[in-house]
Amino acid sequence: MPSRAATLSTAARSASFDPGTDGSAAWADPLDQAFNRQVAGLVRLGYPALAGLEATDFEALCEPLRTVAHAAMPGPYRPATRSWVPFVLVVSEELVRAEDIVPLLTLSGRADAGTVDRNHGEGGLAPYRPLPILNLPRSDVYLLTDVERGEEFRGIRPADALPAVLERRRTPLTIHEGIALVTHFPEVLEKNNCFMLSGSRRGDRRVPAMWISGRAPKLGWCWEGNPHTWLGTASAAARHA
Repeated sequence: MPSRAATLSTAARSASFDPGTDGSAAWADPLDQAFNRQVAGLVRLGYPALAGLEATDFEALCEPLRTVAHAAMPGPYRPATRSWVPFVLVVSEELVRAEDIVPLLTLSGRADAGTVDRNHGEGGLAPYRPLPILNLPRSDVYLLTDVERGEEFRGIRPADALPAVLERRRTPLTIHEGIALVTHFPEVLEKNNCFMLSGSRRGDRRVPAMWISGRAPKLGWCWEGNPHTWLGTASAAARHA
């Protein structure tokens, strides 16, 4: 039976990827430019090797999402700000482990590697699972659109912020989605503007969060009943695959 990497490699060959602004081709569309930048960034960080793929196969695996992005965002392209981004390319935990990609995170303008808090509980990050209500795409790569770091939820208990996010018909980010957000847009993680990743839980009162420690991103956690003036709740409008 072929390995998962071999299966993905074969499937990916049916697509082709043009590196656009990060390579030789000139792309006029700003959405295409943003898409190219995210894919090229993942390749540069070594995601293909972590997934057991060649770089070209990884790029081809992502390529169909370009069309998905255009369909999901048909209007004029809005560039990212420090608190909002139009879309994020997510590589699922089926391909890469959170423990392997957190150390690839850095803050904007810094080189210090991201870390994982040692006190997530027995099993570390492994017990965290996406909330069942999220219905994540069954895809190795997918898109988040209309992503907010959620600073308006600073000072609000995570247990109270989650219902408010859902009432707005938005979805909380999972651990992997939060990692993806900071990977592509490190500037969203700022002092006093960090965020909970309430889309992942491990069956206890811990809620994972992304914050700054020692001039680097840190994947930590907080109790669901404790508010923090510097922690919001990140969310997105939708997932697309």
